[in-house]
Amino acid sequence: MLGRVEASHLVKEFRGYKRREGAWGAVRDLFQREATTLRAVDDVSFTVEPGEMVGYIGPNGAGKSTSVKMLTGILTPTSGSARVNGFDPYRDRMAYTRTIGAVFGQRTQLWWDIAVVESFRLLKQIYEISDADYKARMKRFDEILELNRYLNQPVRKLSLGERMRCDMAAALLHNPPLVFLDEPTIGLDLLAKESIRRFLQEINAGLGTTMLLTTHDLADIEQLCNRLMIIDHGRVLFDGPLHSLKGMLWRETQVRFDLKDPEHAAPLRTLEFEGVRLEETDPLTWRASFDREQYAPGEVIRQVVAAVDVRDIAIEEESIETIIRRIYTGGAIPSLDKARTR
Repeated sequence: MLGRVEASHLVKEFRGYKRREGAWGAVRDLFQREATTLRAVDDVSFTVEPGEMVGYIGPNGAGKSTSVKMLTGILTPTSGSARVNGFDPYRDRMAYTRTIGAVFGQRTQLWWDIAVVESFRLLKQIYEISDADYKARMKRFDEILELNRYLNQPVRKLSLGERMRCDMAAALLHNPPLVFLDEPTIGLDLLAKESIRRFLQEINAGLGTTMLLTTHDLADIEQLCNRLMIIDHGRVLFDGPLHSLKGMLWRETQVRFDLKDPEHAAPLRTLEFEGVRLEETDPLTWRASFDREQYAPGEVIRQVVAAVDVRDIAIEEESIETIIRRIYTGGAIPSLDKARTR
């Protein structure tokens, strides 16, 4: 089925040899080498349905890039299997690659020294796109990405943000049912990131294009993806909705209190109740931090409001960055293993 990704017990091992230190060690390596095996991906299974936009994240060396390379047909699994768009990616590579798009933040698929429009025309011929489809898609890309201003410039003269807009359009020019996105907003300024994200949202919603997104920018995940997969040490630790992850691992709630008069803050300095940490951010702003399992925000708010005059109140969650950082450092892995959602 077009747009569907199935990974079943994927394993990828890389074999190498240890190198001994020093000149004598190098001589010994000529006659007797010790083999090593690195398991980069360890029994990974998941399914992505047509039209989903899925975030696939993990720390450096977690196995996400190796997984994606197997799904795109660049690498052959040591064991397990993949079925993508109805193809075996590493066996049917020639036919399969015509059904996918790929965007890699640090690499371009455009020809470096020719005008951008010439790259698009070459891709039109490669993918056998009709004149009518080509014109309609280029018009749509220009409406969202403002491509026309770059079309007559060589790729080498474009800024990173301009090149990424062109790369995004090039990857989707043949209207693939599935796109792999590897760090599509890396190194971009805020405006360029927003433009790329809006473009991806419109393509996903308008065309139903399946998207698998790997990124270190968690704002990409929050704005684009309803589903998140986290991989570490070659294994999937979590697979489910982003709100489920927050529900399991969002430990601390913060409530910000804006006071009417800083001179009336004295009662807060003596206010004590177990498990609540009160901190002064500035003379008019205080924050109460507490375990969300121990206290409801309303209970804390009532006690503070009873002690001082408050102008405004805001409940603040832990950021997704804080939650993901906790997972990467190992603090939340046991909870995830017990509460895996898929």
